[in-house]
Amino acid sequence: MYDPSQLRTFLAVAQTLSFTQAARRLGLRQSTVSQHVRRLEDATGRQLFSRDTHSVELTEDGEAMLGFARRILAVHEQATAFFTGTRLRGRLRFGASEDFVLTRLPEILEGFRHAHPEVDLELTVELSGTLHEMLAAGKLDLVLAKRRPQDPRGELVWHDRLVWIGAERLRLDPDRPVPLIVYPPPGITRALALDALQRQGRPWRIACTSGSLNGLVAAARAGLGVMAHSRGFVPPGLVRVPDRFGLPELGQVDFVLVPGRRRPADPGTAGAADALSTAILAAGDRLQRP
Repeated sequence: MYDPSQLRTFLAVAQTLSFTQAARRLGLRQSTVSQHVRRLEDATGRQLFSRDTHSVELTEDGEAMLGFARRILAVHEQATAFFTGTRLRGRLRFGASEDFVLTRLPEILEGFRHAHPEVDLELTVELSGTLHEMLAAGKLDLVLAKRRPQDPRGELVWHDRLVWIGAERLRLDPDRPVPLIVYPPPGITRALALDALQRQGRPWRIACTSGSLNGLVAAARAGLGVMAHSRGFVPPGLVRVPDRFGLPELGQVDFVLVPGRRRPADPGTAGAADALSTAILAAGDRLQRP
């Protein structure tokens, strides 16, 4: 028997690759997180993480435990809902950033709809910056998007690095401006890419602007330029730009869940938002697998 609380802690560490971030997400002390992981490793008789003072990585056994943990927790939640007789109802306006168009988010949403058929789920796919604006205006109830710089809000789903990507045969001329493929404002990756180039003093030009990830990917595959993108979401047909081209480091990016203001007229919204948040946090690592 595996303790559900230990499995939830394991998933949080696996998705954030940080005991500190996992503790913040779960509202636990870091020592408690370490204790949960240690007890789960004792129960399995296997090491689930390789860790030192600088990094945390899943072992092969840890990768295997991911699938088991998700399924065990899903059945646990279903049994709890069945025997408590709770059925969620209401309208939930959920916003997801363009980054998730090519991921397995639809599978997670399908599972949520199957588990909660009486919730009216409305999906909005937009730029992260636009979703944050809609959330602030009360037009959305829950957002899954990049965290805006200097914005502390949001529950961390996972931590990633931004990288430059482009077509495999793309070549950059060091004497010419960097051709950029970008989202329009208020795209967060656009702002980070321009800031990084300006800090380096590297000239640039906009080669393509599109509000659609598919449009950006098509331009990149055609060799029109480079784009800033999450390392965990590199689309098929594109590769990381080699370091020899001297493009600046783009830094880290956090993908977070941010709840909106609760609407008193629709009390079911809070429960539905919490349930979808739980489903996404439990399956967050799957979003990084096309």
